[in-house]
Order: sequence, then C-alpha cells, then structure tokens
Amino acid sequence: SGNWGGLLANPAIVLSHAIASLVDARGRILVPGLRPPPIPAPVAAALADLEVGGGADDPAIDHDWGEPGLSPSEQVFGWNSLDVLTFGAGDPAKPVNAIPPVATAWCQLRFVVGTDWRALEQHVRAHLDAAGFADVRVRVGMQAGATRLSPDNPWVRWAAASIERSTGLRPALLPNLGGSLPNDIFADLLGLPTLWVPHSYPACAQHAPNEHLLGSVAREGLAIMAGLFWDLGDQGAALRQAAAETDSSPS
Repeated sequence: SGNWGGLLANPAIVLSHAIASLVDARGRILVPGLRPPPIPAPVAAALADLEVGGGADDPAIDHDWGEPGLSPSEQVFGWNSLDVLTFGAGDPAKPVNAIPPVATAWCQLRFVVGTDWRALEQHVRAHLDAAGFADVRVRVGMQAGATRLSPDNPWVRWAAASIERSTGLRPALLPNLGGSLPNDIFADLLGLPTLWVPHSYPACAQHAPNEHLLGSVAREGLAIMAGLFWDLGDQGAALRQAAAETDSSPS
C-alpha cells in the first residue's frame, strides 16, 4: 500500500459501491428488474391481519428498513429483499498493509411471485455495466422459483374453513412463505395448487440442536389434518369440479 496506494483500484471499495448501487442504505432495492410487481389485492387483504415480531424471543424490528410504505407482514411475505450474506477481502483476522487483489460478496435476493428471477443475472449485469462497474463479475448460485396460491382460491377458502371447524379458531393465512422451499416443483412443474399446513410455534428452535414440538401443538396438528382429510373425502369431488371451472383444479 505504501508503494501503490492511490494507484491501484481497491476491490473491496469497488465492490461495496457496486452493492450500494443495487440496494440503498436503508435496504430498498434500486434495480427495477429485481423488484416485484405491486402486491395483489387478495394478498394485501390476507396480510392485513398478520403481525410479525413482538414475541419474547423475536429480534427487534427495524421499522425504517426496507421498502417504505409497507407493513412488516407485507415486507416479509409480499415484497423482495436483497441482503449481503458474506463480504470478504484480504484476511480479516490478519490484516496487512497491502491492497487486496480481490473482494467477494455473496448476496441473496428473496423474491415473490411475479419477479423476473430467471433473468436475474442479466438484470444485475446490465445495471452494473451502466453504473460503471464492468469489472465486477456476477455469478448466480442456487435458484428456485417463488410460488403462491391466491388467498381467494377455492381450495384455500375450503382448507381455512375446515381448519376453523376442527379447532374453533380462525387460522392465520399466509399467501406464501417468507423462506425457501422447492414448492415450484409441484406448483409450476406439475401444475398443482399447493397448501402448506405447518405445525409448530415460534420458539421451537427450528434447525437448532434443541428443535422440539410441543405435545399440545402435535395434538392440534393431528386434529387439523384428520379434519382436512375427512373433509377432502367428503367434499373433494365437488370442490375439484368447482375448481376446474376456474382452471385451478389439481390434475
């Protein structure tokens, strides 16, 4: 750095500015091709009754982060987010007085239905080139399509009514998950409307060594699924016919 500092481009500085051109300092995505379409009305209506966070074990929400004008549930379940998962240059544990030769970052685009995700690399490449970052290389890793069965779909209304009859409680309806599952195999490849009925609770320590399921949650889950399968056997043929008339029936 004493011989070449000020003459050699610093990859870490270049890459940090390239990322800053993709997403601003408050987490708002700046590239049109990485943003989703407006939230559909049935999805917005379903999300209006949902609350995210506030539990004893939940992190404090940064209310001024992400896309402005959206509720927390809309940000998680109805909108895209772009995050930097790793960023590295040189050896952080043993810094030396030298300009690092390379810098790398692993970013994640969490997206909803309607995002042009198959052209992700092209969108990023075109944006970086236009912004003067032609030297930043782009490589797309694992991808999976987002899926969503509209909350006003006949199968959704039927399942929600069945669960409410079995439990006596109004179920929380998520238009889609906030995380990643290979549901596109069923929804897109096979053309099947899919419903997920999770049985857990917020403090289950999911994926942790002490992940667990409460007995009360297991009993409720058994009742829910027994009711769903009973109602499916009792009403399935008529529901299938009704759904077929709206081109929503499973094959």
